[in-house]
Amino acid sequence: MKDLPNADLAILVVAAKYCPEYVDYLTEHKGVRAFIIISAGFGEETHEGALLEQHILDTCEKYGAALIGPNCIGLLTTNHHSVFTKGADFISGSGATAVFIIDSGVSKGLQFNSVWSIGNGKQIGIEDVLEYMDEHFDPEHDSKVKLLYIENISHPERLLKHARSLISKGCRIAAVKSGSSESGSRAASSHTGAIASSDTAVDALFRKAGIVRCYSRDQLTTIGCVLTLPEMTGKNVAIVTHAGGPGVMLTDALSKGGMNVPLLDAKIGEELKAQLYPGSSVANPIDFLATGTPEHLGICIDFCEKRYDNVDAIVVIFGTPGLVPCDDAYAVLHEKMLTCKKPIFPVLPCLNIAGREVKEFIDKGHVNFADEVALAEALIRVSNTPKPATADNLCPEVDVKAVRAIIDGIKEDGYIAPDDVRALLQAAAIPVVPEKVSANRDELVAAAREMGYPIVVKVVGPVHKSDVGGVTLNVKDDAQLEAEFDRMMQIPDATAVMIQKMISGTELFIGAKFEPTFGHNVLCGLGGIFVEVLKDVQFGLAPLSQPEAEHMVRSLKGYKIIQGTRGKQGLDEATYVKIICRLSTMLHYAPEIKEMDINPLLAGPDHVTAVDARIRVEK
Repeated sequence: MKDLPNADLAILVVAAKYCPEYVDYLTEHKGVRAFIIISAGFGEETHEGALLEQHILDTCEKYGAALIGPNCIGLLTTNHHSVFTKGADFISGSGATAVFIIDSGVSKGLQFNSVWSIGNGKQIGIEDVLEYMDEHFDPEHDSKVKLLYIENISHPERLLKHARSLISKGCRIAAVKSGSSESGSRAASSHTGAIASSDTAVDALFRKAGIVRCYSRDQLTTIGCVLTLPEMTGKNVAIVTHAGGPGVMLTDALSKGGMNVPLLDAKIGEELKAQLYPGSSVANPIDFLATGTPEHLGICIDFCEKRYDNVDAIVVIFGTPGLVPCDDAYAVLHEKMLTCKKPIFPVLPCLNIAGREVKEFIDKGHVNFADEVALAEALIRVSNTPKPATADNLCPEVDVKAVRAIIDGIKEDGYIAPDDVRALLQAAAIPVVPEKVSANRDELVAAAREMGYPIVVKVVGPVHKSDVGGVTLNVKDDAQLEAEFDRMMQIPDATAVMIQKMISGTELFIGAKFEPTFGHNVLCGLGGIFVEVLKDVQFGLAPLSQPEAEHMVRSLKGYKIIQGTRGKQGLDEATYVKIICRLSTMLHYAPEIKEMDINPLLAGPDHVTAVDARIRVEK
């Protein structure tokens, strides 16, 4: 090592056990202040490897040296490597996966501006690189497409902050988060605990940040190709093809995902049809037949670009019809992609038969989507990803002092008393049904007379009341209340009985679960079978803005019930959204709440009222 020159950067590709010695010597004697450690065999494998990794980090921090890795493939930028000249910035938490993703992207024509393989991310993680890109963003020269492969999210708030900031500067971001499954079953004491997981928190984080979530290498690079093209301003797609089948499959896939393949104006269509061969279809998909010429392709694109106002994007499917060469058609497509304002998505499926022509098209700087359904799925994911949420999401009507006073007054971990639950909901400005809790039968009878029959009677103590016969509806008089009181107090673990004014409405649900590092994951949905069996719920990270809560509610499969269906009035959606936002604000100030359900909320056209709730705290 003594013969090595002084240097700014050292790249280590030696056995892991030797790396700490090299780092020690190079920092102290050779002035090295940046390391890329490609070697593996550290914390990703053994405890001993983790100790080696920590030694390296300690040395780097002692000398103020930067560290990328270990267990990575290094760094490629326009300054550091001449191959990558434009395209996407790609940050990967895995070295080998980075190579596979690059290969997948290049085969589609996706170019890369930089590749950051951070490996174990012992010092510099994905959030650090994203922060650097954000704080040094140059809108004239930097790529506006960022692709991420993430294995661990160490700092969700930083990821959210810088992703949101980059998107506000005109960037578009897509990411794969691996490790989403949970092995084995996990006991849960509430509906929320059974449904929510760290992966749903990742979903919620990505939506909040405006990141398009992907689930495979191919999906990431396909969406990356979509993001390099002009952004769609709506959901209406025109399909131009010389092959009927792919056009139909694309139409099916887009329609199932909530995008539109609209019928095109019939009068304009007759003008278009007059310029094509007989037998062509102009309804959408526009099928100009296998005998159609490159000139016909250009005419179809021009009509979609200039004549049809209800078209936001154009998909061109063109393989090898066997009757005309592809070169001329791809030349027309090349010209139109350079001049049209509406985005054009090329589907050139014949990678073997027309391999040369496709390669020449890609070499001109274009991307290619070889499969129309994969393109549809990518467009749907991009279209359904909301814009980043605003940073200021706290509801002023929540009494934060009261919330903190209640939480601070709770002395034991576990599910809190009904009186504290009610007080927290009231502090959060969440409407609650009139109720009384007591272990004294006469007190409950007096309270029932005051609030008026009919009432609901519930046992206090057991977590799952219904499972032990601890809920009785439509209690109509004193005698029935007294009998139910005596019966419920005999239920194991019963400590008291609750009575509530009986109200009617459609059951809704709100829940929340605290995820380490992420914070509270808030759930909403319709109650009853919708949450218990169908798992029709949506997620969002607290605190939630009104647009976020509205997006959650309107994304429910059962949303039409909230809107009103089959002659029934809709529910009070505005109040439901407000309650979701208020609850999320309360949770923001009460991290001790680890799990909670409000189930059900009973809703009608002009009210949403919390009927039952459980809250578990850990001090």
